[in-house]
Amino acid sequence: MFVRLTPLALLVALSPFAQADECGDVTIADMNWNSATLMAHVDQFILENGYDCNAELVPGDTMPTGVSMTEKGEPDIAPEFWSNSHKDMLQKGVDEGKLRFAGKAFSEGGEEGFWVPKYMVDKHPELATIEGIKANAKLFPHPEDDTKAAFMTCPSGWTCQITAGHLFDALNMEESGFELVDPGSGAALAGSIARAYDRGNSWLGYYWSPTPVLGRYDMVNVDFGVEADPAHYESCITQEDCENPKVTAYPPSAVNTITTESFAQESPAAYEYISKRAYANADMSAMMAWMEENQADGEIAAFEFLESYPHVWTQWVPENVADKVKKAL
Repeated sequence: MFVRLTPLALLVALSPFAQADECGDVTIADMNWNSATLMAHVDQFILENGYDCNAELVPGDTMPTGVSMTEKGEPDIAPEFWSNSHKDMLQKGVDEGKLRFAGKAFSEGGEEGFWVPKYMVDKHPELATIEGIKANAKLFPHPEDDTKAAFMTCPSGWTCQITAGHLFDALNMEESGFELVDPGSGAALAGSIARAYDRGNSWLGYYWSPTPVLGRYDMVNVDFGVEADPAHYESCITQEDCENPKVTAYPPSAVNTITTESFAQESPAAYEYISKRAYANADMSAMMAWMEENQADGEIAAFEFLESYPHVWTQWVPENVADKVKKAL
């Protein structure tokens, strides 16, 4: 039977770009921490059901995944890549036409800071600023010395102990009566926030987001009253031998989604989704807390996210794709 094509249909059928949006096979790095495995499973589900990709998860970790993508062109996607410590390797891959920085994994970047419980700020609004903190040091009693105030820092050996210590000095917090308290471990640092919150006690210290702790407990990032100075932060605040630290806000940590150039070229519609997809820190922290509380893996968490946050993920995709994903759920 002869089928008559309209001029537009004929043009599309004969065009060399007619199949440009076909997705094909896609490999996604499934990193071994909660936020990254959640992202990987969400990407897999949306790419398979919304874009008709054959999406496969492969085990991954930051350095080996970055090297494999640069040298072997696989996997196609690394959903969550903390790129500051691997700038040279990634930039080399971009310069050689092998990699792309597709977009932000977290819309605000990784967030660090000095934090206090929101219930303290509700009662004493001045505690939202570092000057208010210093003027009210007595509100943060030291657990072992009632003549001093306590600032909970990072465990020994962590880079954040160096940065928090330098900023503690730059802010002259010792002169206001504060003393650094080493929690001993990451678990103990998180536990100190949990205990304070559960008992309504005071707490001041370093932490970062997104994390399950900040998803579970409502904390306020203290305003230092200055903008971030990334150059000084990198050259001095992060260096153990820095002798003249100056006050700077913590610059956002770069957390990107990295793809291969071949994926971007061969699957443009799928790549567009990846480039738009970015999680708010508060949403990711809440999801990480949910994963811990429910002992959920990335696959289960992906369903929870897709079912509970449609107002978020539907903004990343066209309406017809969103409809296909919803039907698949």
